[in-house]
Amino acid sequence: MTTTTADFLATVPLFSGLDRAELQRFADLTREKFYPRGSVILFENDPGDSLFVVRQGRVKVVLIGEDGREVILGVLGVSEHFGELALIDDRPRSAHVIAMEDSHLLVLRREDFRKRVESSPAVAWSLLTELSRRLRRADEKIGGLVLLDVPGRIARLLLDLAEETGSDTIEKPLTHQTIAQMIGASRETVSRAMKDFQDANWVSVERRRISIADRPALEQRAQAKL
Repeated sequence: MTTTTADFLATVPLFSGLDRAELQRFADLTREKFYPRGSVILFENDPGDSLFVVRQGRVKVVLIGEDGREVILGVLGVSEHFGELALIDDRPRSAHVIAMEDSHLLVLRREDFRKRVESSPAVAWSLLTELSRRLRRADEKIGGLVLLDVPGRIARLLLDLAEETGSDTIEKPLTHQTIAQMIGASRETVSRAMKDFQDANWVSVERRRISIADRPALEQRAQAKL
């Protein structure tokens, strides 16, 4: 079990730069927890005392308004992680995290993580790199929400998700409702735009998996029209 966990951690960007001995030390400190589909893993304002890594399944990071409206900040799959901000500033959780399907997560307590970081500059540097990447992505997302119309936001989202996977096929199954909640639009508007994209042969969709067929067209559509 521990050896398997160490092998898995080697696929996680936050830990991938570590040597085998250091991976093993982290693996010894983790525990695995199961969350069924639809269950809340974290509530906003919960104490931030752990880092979570998705070992199997998918989760969504969401904000829920007073009217019950849900805005998806991100969808995370295997080898992706959340909760790293709380490891640094000791502040409560900034959003809810909900299992989109049955999920197995590795959990690493803040105290254990900090001890390893203090003795491993490579982990600290990986954490800084990851936080920098997420900040840049957040800046891009904010810019897109302000400057792009709904089809432009969808095009930008699809391109970003494809970049994450390193291919023109987006491996995370996405419903139109999920896309709508990620870009701040209605499901109906997203459905119309996606149909237009398919009719134009910019994308193809099979079993909720989206493949990019015309990247230049999407890139042009994702440009802000000032």
